[in-house]
Amino acid sequence: MSLADKLAHTEALLDTIARDHLPAALANSFGAEDMVLMHLIASRNLPIGIFSLDTGRLPVETYTLMQQVGERYPGHPIRVYYPDAAALEAYVNHNGINAFYNSVELRKSCCHIRKIEPLKRALTGLSAWITGLRREQSPTRQDLTDREFDADNGLMKFNPLIEWTEKEVWEYIRANDVPYNSLHDKHVPSIGCAPCTRPIAVGEDIRAGRWWWENPESKECGLHVKASPLKRPNA
Repeated sequence: MSLADKLAHTEALLDTIARDHLPAALANSFGAEDMVLMHLIASRNLPIGIFSLDTGRLPVETYTLMQQVGERYPGHPIRVYYPDAAALEAYVNHNGINAFYNSVELRKSCCHIRKIEPLKRALTGLSAWITGLRREQSPTRQDLTDREFDADNGLMKFNPLIEWTEKEVWEYIRANDVPYNSLHDKHVPSIGCAPCTRPIAVGEDIRAGRWWWENPESKECGLHVKASPLKRPNA
C-alpha cells in the first residue's frame, strides 16, 4: 500500500474508535509514531483522550516536547501518570538507583513500577487504548495486528500505524509540521527512559539503543503483552 492508502486506513480506524469504542485514549510516549497519532487525533478533533507515563527518568528532550505539545494542541490535554512513590522508594533503597543494569529481572521490576502499574491506572475505565506500535520496530512485534483484545488489561487495543514504515512516519511528520522529539535528530529512533536509551549506529536495528545490554528477544518493558488478534471486518 502507498502512504496515502495507509493514512486513509489509519484515519478510518481512528474514526471507528471514536464512534464505537469510547472512552478511548492514546498512550503517548512522545516518540515519532505517537506524535503522528497525536496530530491526527487533534487535527480531526476526535473525542479520544491522551495520556503519558512519566517514569521519573525521562530525557530532558522528552519533557521539552511534552511542554510543546501542550501548547500546540491545547484542545487535547495530556494526562500524566507517575509511579507509586512508596514502591519506587523501596526498589531503589533495596536494589540501588541503577539496578536495572544488573539483570533482566531487575530491569523488568523497574519497568513494572515505573510503567506497568501506572499504565493500569491510566487504562482504568477505558474501553480501548491506542498505541504507536509498528510491525517493523522489533522481532517481538512481528505478529501484531491493527486491533487486538488486550486480555491482560481487559479492553481493546488498537495499533493504527502497524503497517507504516519508519520512512513513512517521517514523511508524514515533515509534510504536516508535526512536532517531534529532538533526540530523533541525534540518532535515537526509539526513546524510553534516559539511562535505558542510547543512539544507534548506521545500519543497526531501530530498537538497538533500547536496553542495549539485553538480547533482542527480551527488549520489551511489559506494556505490550501478547494480545488476541481480531479479524478485520469486511465493511
